[in-house]
Amino acid sequence: MTVSAQVVLFDGFDPLDVIGIYEVLTAGGMVGGEIRPWLVSAEGPRTVPSGTPGIGLTAEAVLDPERPGYVVVPGAVGPVESAPDDDTPTIPVLLARFAQSAAMPLVRRAMENPEVTVATVCGGSVALALAGLLEGRTAVTNSMGNDLLEATGVRVVDARVVDDGDLLSAGGVTSGLDLGLYVLEREAGPRIARSVEAIFEFERRGTVWADRGRVPQPL
Repeated sequence: MTVSAQVVLFDGFDPLDVIGIYEVLTAGGMVGGEIRPWLVSAEGPRTVPSGTPGIGLTAEAVLDPERPGYVVVPGAVGPVESAPDDDTPTIPVLLARFAQSAAMPLVRRAMENPEVTVATVCGGSVALALAGLLEGRTAVTNSMGNDLLEATGVRVVDARVVDDGDLLSAGGVTSGLDLGLYVLEREAGPRIARSVEAIFEFERRGTVWADRGRVPQPL
């Protein structure tokens, strides 16, 4: 059975957060991984502007929290801080708006669905934390946002990808590639994931952190 991965678009999203994991999962499906990514939004089909001028992507469906599989939440792109005489929304503003948008009740329902794994790329975990959805969970985000995650009650781990069961998270923007390959490994096995690594000429970075196995002893 084909696994669904709904990638959520919102105004100001980071295109690389979306395209990195979307292309990895698409390639995995093409080589036999039986996984199908979708671009979705809370509002349904529409062209969604990213935070990068001139780039938008088209959502093909409304986010369905009842659909088994994955819901992928990207981060935003823009200036980190406001500049004088520049009204471009900053990344914190875009993530705060997303956290208060119509998408979050749907993401909350997805997180409550035992048949759904929610995966975040970069600032996506910050948006969920701002919406009050990650308290007590283990996650990571871009290094610039880890303090904010901790302030909202998230246990932050210094890792490229963090596996907290039905919550996966990845660090900075290019870690979406690593996250996509990890999802392929989880769903279709290491040979499919390795095949896509070879297609992309990309080697995964770091060890995926998960709360299992032996605790390392101090040296």
